[in-house]
Amino acid sequence: MSIKVGDKIPEATFKYVPYTPELENGLACGVPTSLSTNEWKGKKVVIVSVPGAFTPTCHVNHLPPFVQKYDEFKAKGVDVVAVVAANDPFVMSGWGRVEGLKDKILSLSDPDAEWSKKLGLSLDLTGAGLGLGVRTGRYALIIDDLVVKYVGAETGKDVSVSGVDAVLAKL
Repeated sequence: MSIKVGDKIPEATFKYVPYTPELENGLACGVPTSLSTNEWKGKKVVIVSVPGAFTPTCHVNHLPPFVQKYDEFKAKGVDVVAVVAANDPFVMSGWGRVEGLKDKILSLSDPDAEWSKKLGLSLDLTGAGLGLGVRTGRYALIIDDLVVKYVGAETGKDVSVSGVDAVLAKL
């Protein structure tokens, strides 16, 4: 069963590497820290979830428009924009640097897609032949004070209901 509008999000703690200027050096790795969903109490949050960092659709079509239109999210009162994937926090940090997220969009690791499983939005790519296993699905959420206001879960490979324009239209 998938999470729906009006549901409170399940609690989770993500690992991520906070952006610092030192990370601009490709040899720096940063230190992972934790972020609890409880920190989103009283905040408007946009989550974009992708099956994997550096994968073709996620890397080229899904995340870049969120970076390009970041200021539009802020103008609509969004406090936090985050990308979530099952990759480890170091990979997410490296991908965030390549995508130019800097300190704007958080790059959160959902190991083993545990949070996405609680949402009913994980994706089993075990048989895809690429060694991907269980991943975070392709979806977007708008959360306000820990309550879901929008769920855009993709059923195919396209980016439509989880894409930037669909999410902006729901704010």
